[in-house]
Amino acid sequence: MSTQLFDLTGKRALVTGSSQGIGHALARGLAAAGAGIILNGRDETRLAAAAKDLGAKHTLAFDATDHEAARRAVDAFEAEVGAIDILVNNAGMQHRAPLEDFPADAFERLLKTNIATVFNVGQAVARHMIGRGAGKIINIASVQTALARPGIAPYTATKGAVGNLTKGMATDWARYGLQCNAIAPGYFDTPLNAALVADPAFSDWLEKRTPAGRWGKVEELVGACIFLSSDASAFVNGHVLYVDGGITASL
Repeated sequence: MSTQLFDLTGKRALVTGSSQGIGHALARGLAAAGAGIILNGRDETRLAAAAKDLGAKHTLAFDATDHEAARRAVDAFEAEVGAIDILVNNAGMQHRAPLEDFPADAFERLLKTNIATVFNVGQAVARHMIGRGAGKIINIASVQTALARPGIAPYTATKGAVGNLTKGMATDWARYGLQCNAIAPGYFDTPLNAALVADPAFSDWLEKRTPAGRWGKVEELVGACIFLSSDASAFVNGHVLYVDGGITASL
């Protein structure tokens, strides 16, 4: 009985930004739990390679920063293939620079990639979930949803917004049977963090700052994603689940 709570057999999960990094790992984990996975990205070549690697039957190549493109892609999939039961809003980017010198165009890209994508794809999928009276939306927030560090103030702002948009989704859509939550990763060894992983001074600081004493592995996010995608989280709504090795719990 207990394992059945986490069984995703018969469910379909759309994971944005799933050709690499965290999105790729989460898609792999959802598939292992029984879900049919739908991969998303802008680069069709990389998306095809990811689909081959994961054995995914479905890909949706669209730009999640484009509201109409997201709506058209989701509507077409729902009409032609079937229901999207789980959405993982994972698409994101980083740009590091001192706030006083931060380029305005980079700030706009962060807003579009880290926040607008959550709204665009979330709304497109939720409209169908509402009609069915069920659905799971999982937004990928960050340890920067709660904390800041030098050089990434705009990124911190976007991830704070993801946390609050998650609460807003739950507040609006829980009445329709949707569960909308977020996973907030700490510092994980991903392509987005490649420059930090390669910096011995930063890694040394991180290992001392994090109670677990190390970088996270992307596979360690899978359990949280399966929990929030499954019946095990049926009454969990508007929650931001930190998976960070304890970094937000300590000074």
